[in-house]
Amino acid sequence: MSRIGKNPVAIPQGVTVDVKDNVITVKGKLGELSQEFSEVSVKVEDNQVIVERPSESKDHIAKHGLYRSLVNNMIEGVNNGWTKQLELVGVGYRASNQGQKLDLALGFSHNIVLDIAPEVKVETVSDKGKNPIVKLTSHDKQLVGQVAAKIRSFRKPEPYKGKGIKFVGEQLRRKAGKSA
Repeated sequence: MSRIGKNPVAIPQGVTVDVKDNVITVKGKLGELSQEFSEVSVKVEDNQVIVERPSESKDHIAKHGLYRSLVNNMIEGVNNGWTKQLELVGVGYRASNQGQKLDLALGFSHNIVLDIAPEVKVETVSDKGKNPIVKLTSHDKQLVGQVAAKIRSFRKPEPYKGKGIKFVGEQLRRKAGKSA
């Protein structure tokens, strides 16, 4: 039995969940999200979302936990939102934004200008003596992760000096240099 899938998802105050024709729609104060589902059944009973599977096949067991997690992330997102923070480590690495355009100076000959999706709110923090930080906030966890991964892909952290774009709090595996 899927340990994640069998747990019901509590619906907090101010969030509505509708299930219609294999599509679940979640509305809250931060926005609205919808997700198609298959091979499982989703029911809403007394402020809880319950995900059930029809059989014990391997595929049904996997989808059971998956859709329960997706529903939980949707409810959490429209209620509280999701945030990812990226830190730019390196001499001369800078970040600035004008609205939904993120301008990154990462040591290339030209700056990288990235248009961020309108659902994601972008904010840059540049304090003197500290590394620049890019904050991404949205109600959609998948979209925030995708945008963060795209930004990180421009200059991944390298293992010798740790220069590059990393998530705040991320532990990097460091290597010794030539002398070791």
